Amino acid sequence: MVRLHMVAPTPEDLRIASHVAVFDGLKPDVVSRLLAPATVLTLKQGDCLYRQGDLAASLYIVIAGWMKLYRNTRSGDEAIIHVLATGESLPEAAALTRARYAASAEAISKVRVLQIPADYLVRCIREMPDIAIAMIASSSRRMQRLVQEIEHLKAQTGIQRVAEFLASLCPPGAGPHMIKLPYDKTLIAGHLGLKPESLSRAFAKLRSIGVNIHASDVVVREVAKLKCLAISERADVGPALTHQH
Repeated sequence: MVRLHMVAPTPEDLRIASHVAVFDGLKPDVVSRLLAPATVLTLKQGDCLYRQGDLAASLYIVIAGWMKLYRNTRSGDEAIIHVLATGESLPEAAALTRARYAASAEAISKVRVLQIPADYLVRCIREMPDIAIAMIASSSRRMQRLVQEIEHLKAQTGIQRVAEFLASLCPPGAGPHMIKLPYDKTLIAGHLGLKPESLSRAFAKLRSIGVNIHASDVVVREVAKLKCLAISERADVGPALTHQH
């Protein structure tokens, strides 16, 4: 694991961190107290924040960039669990119980991460038990959302998953939009539960509704068509892609 340089957070860093889901239900002064000892780490693409099996020492909040959470399988493959974006935290339960990390966290772009020492969080919880209640409730809601996302993903065909993913990257407005894929296509495939070749076929099929992809550059002519496809696959993009993993 690389040695990471720590700096003090900016006011904007603290603003982003204060709105993370794990702090839902806490009063602003309590959140400010929890963030008091925070530092910020900068990672370059490929840097590992922590590895599966390491003892949890901190709660982390993504301030900018993208990170992947993954596990190494017995066969030596890499199973992507989640891709984290700005405003998401990891891993609350391990940090609060001083357990070992269940997965590895690696930067897939340049990333800035806010770090709060786990022992400090535990001390705050002992002094103010209501913090634990709020954080447990927030973690429970997050788990429910993740289960719903998995159920939603399983119900979609491959091309619907890709359409929804691209639509989520588009800014407000009907289009046309020029956007960039946020990370490597192999990671996108893993994130969407597809094989890389299935992702390539989906990209090719989307040309028929005005989506053109060259390397990491994407042109979306009409966002509404992408959103419509994500809900109900249309015959004009050809046969459905199967649920390949």
